[in-house]
Amino acid sequence: MNAEERAIIAQARHILTRHVRQGVKLKSPQDVRDYFLFQLSQNDREVFGILMLDTQYRVLAYEELFQGTLNQTMVYPREIVKAVIRYHAAAVILVHNHPSADPSPSQADKDVTVKIREALALIDVSVLDHFIVAGDQTVSMAELGLV
Repeated sequence: MNAEERAIIAQARHILTRHVRQGVKLKSPQDVRDYFLFQLSQNDREVFGILMLDTQYRVLAYEELFQGTLNQTMVYPREIVKAVIRYHAAAVILVHNHPSADPSPSQADKDVTVKIREALALIDVSVLDHFIVAGDQTVSMAELGLV
C-alpha cells in the first residue's frame, strides 16, 4: 500500500468515526460493516472490540478491549462486563479481525461469543451480533445463526 492509499484510508476512517459517534443510531448492518472494516482491516494482529449501544441502539462508545498475536487474542468476559457497565450499555455488537484474511468463524470464536452472551445476559445486556473482519470482507455471526 502506498502513501496515497494510506492517506485515503485514514480519511475514510476519520469520516466513519465521525459518523459512528455517540448518540448516532446505526441505520443498517452495512453501516456497522463499513465502520468495522475501516477500523480493523489494516491490523496485522488480532484485535477484539465492542460497540456499546443504548436501549434505542444508539452508539454510546466503541472500544478495542483486547489485542493479541497474528492468529489469536485472549478475551476476558469480565472485562467486557466492566466496559458495558461503565457505559450503561443495553446492547453490544462484538467485533474482531482475522489478519489471515479468512473470515470464517473458528470454534474459538463461537465459544467466546457464547461465553460473552451468557455473561452479559446476567446483567440484561443483549449481544446483537459478532462481526469478523478479514481483509476487505466482513462476516456477521448473527447472519450465520451463531449469535
